[in-house]
Amino acid sequence: MSDSTARSDSPLARLVSIPTSSEPLDGLFYEPEGGATAGAVLIMHGNCMNFYSGPARFLPKVLVEQGFACLAYNRRGHDILVTPLHRAASGGAYQLIDEAREDNRLASQWLANRGFGTPAVIGHSNGGMLAVQHVADHPDTPALVLLSAHKGGLGILPAISAAGLFAEDKLDERISTAEQMVAEGRGRDLLLLPNWWHVISAGSLIDYSSRLPEMLDVAPQVACPVLYIRGDQESAEIYPAEVFAERQGRTQVEIIENCNHFYAGRETAVTDLVAPWLRQTMSQP
Repeated sequence: MSDSTARSDSPLARLVSIPTSSEPLDGLFYEPEGGATAGAVLIMHGNCMNFYSGPARFLPKVLVEQGFACLAYNRRGHDILVTPLHRAASGGAYQLIDEAREDNRLASQWLANRGFGTPAVIGHSNGGMLAVQHVADHPDTPALVLLSAHKGGLGILPAISAAGLFAEDKLDERISTAEQMVAEGRGRDLLLLPNWWHVISAGSLIDYSSRLPEMLDVAPQVACPVLYIRGDQESAEIYPAEVFAERQGRTQVEIIENCNHFYAGRETAVTDLVAPWLRQTMSQP
């Protein structure tokens, strides 16, 4: 593991690299000057995002001020396409569910190895769906914050495509083509998508369309308190905060007005909800 000092909006931020079986997970570790008096938080970024954009970028400063240490990190499936170590492509277009779950486990273990125990978890979008599964797998997690976590499962690609994203009206066609490519041994070859996230490998498309956890089915396995935030411009079908709350039983739902999926211009509204809720929840026995 390599650490170095990095410039940041927070008082102390260290660039860290967490080993995996292939590419390391790069991230920033934020720690209050007086030590982490409130606990530690793991921040999981959204699909094809990274540790320096969205909530993973704007939340740590406020959380550090509240006494939390924060680890915001890239999964191996970050951004869309990257070439971090060599000219062979990797990144979001090649993401696999088992790899993403392993990345989250390794990041949590990185914190535990430094004496922080089991951290609270914050997950945005796809990172939120993964966070639900991670917390179900780690029942001693003290708190979970879901920021527009999508429902996952077999229904997510049809839902977001019908909403004009991903493959739009070409989803069945793209899946059929990907199945043929995988059968021919071309799982790493790329397919163009008409909308976000624009390009995907055949193997990742098959994995993503058939192996994502069903977040609402996993919800009853989450034992800790949950804060679930959604913007009022987002679909309640795709980001089902209310149904999750019914199934989980310890979830507080908050809908932010004038707010899109990336919380653009509404960052303060998010931090004003997350920071005090997390501090109060983590201070309880």
